[in-house]
Amino acid sequence: MGSILEKIENAIKEMLIGWIEGNLTNMFTDVNDKVGTIATEVGKMPSSWNNSIYTMIRGLSENVIVPIAGIIITFVLCYELITMITERNNMHDMDTWMFFKWFFKAAVAIYLVTNTFDIVMAVFDIGQNVVAGAAGVIHGSTSINIPETLAAMREGMEAMGISELLGLSIETLLISLCLKIMSILITVILYGRMIEIYCTVSVAPIPVATMTNREWGGVGTNYLKGLFALAFQGFLIMVCVGIYAVLINNMIIAANIHSALFSVAAYTVILCFSLFKTGNLAKSIFNAH
Repeated sequence: MGSILEKIENAIKEMLIGWIEGNLTNMFTDVNDKVGTIATEVGKMPSSWNNSIYTMIRGLSENVIVPIAGIIITFVLCYELITMITERNNMHDMDTWMFFKWFFKAAVAIYLVTNTFDIVMAVFDIGQNVVAGAAGVIHGSTSINIPETLAAMREGMEAMGISELLGLSIETLLISLCLKIMSILITVILYGRMIEIYCTVSVAPIPVATMTNREWGGVGTNYLKGLFALAFQGFLIMVCVGIYAVLINNMIIAANIHSALFSVAAYTVILCFSLFKTGNLAKSIFNAH
């Protein structure tokens, strides 16, 4: 009779351990896939992330926004000419060099607007090179070794009773669900950043058209600051991923399974929160409003 009860107990334990291992496998796979996606996505140029969207945004910028930028250039240059003339003692103190200066500003403004997209892509090309360099410096792997981790956890689970295994199975199910939610939030962050980039790039000719004027130039200057902030946000994201890699690789599995599980969950939540903060941090670094 005792052997039968022991066999039933072992069968229940094996069933619970199998359920726990299934939850852990799904949880660790989600973490590995999503963190790997972060490292891949942030290094992409707007043109390579989605070529169809890039083509549409470029078409909108060149066919819809550039004509508006031309009107703004006309207004800004007329304002510049009037201000320049009236500042010289109400037109009593006129110099020929003033008009050469005005023509030079007009030429620069027209050149900037007609080549806005190339300038914007150059900014993101710099950001991509920085991200690629950061990826080379970050040596730690962000992936969790699933077979090794499960093998280390199984030794601890085999020593547990049925009640503790049942509690652990519910615990892994809840943590796995939370991590799925975290993975969705990470996807929202990555896609949101790229959509923000496309929206910012689409109206680029308008703020660039104001850059040659002293009073209106703050619009264009602040736009460029925001553009560099978006480009270098990818670098900050890579720094967060690198920190996450160090935390995960230093995690001790065999000591306490409960502690290890909550460590994975806590580190993933911290990663998600940090990714949310990278946008504001990048803007504060570049003083973009």
